[in-house]
Amino acid sequence: MRHLMNAKEKKMTEAKQVCEGDETSDECKVAWDEVEKVSQAKADLRLRLEVEKKDPLEFFCLKNPETEECRVYDD
Repeated sequence: MRHLMNAKEKKMTEAKQVCEGDETSDECKVAWDEVEKVSQAKADLRLRLEVEKKDPLEFFCLKNPETEECRVYDD
């Protein structure tokens, strides 16, 4: 997770530099999209780690609810 934190800080610094002259440029938008992707990856990892502590199948079913292992049957 530390790697993702460092990557996010690096991408934020890069985005600020790219956007200094023109915050509406395509390059600026792409730079902030990259920051968002790293942020989302960090959030996904945090969720995965929390869920896996509880039950590895729970995380699997969050990502693959259609699989046979994840079906829930009503009595």
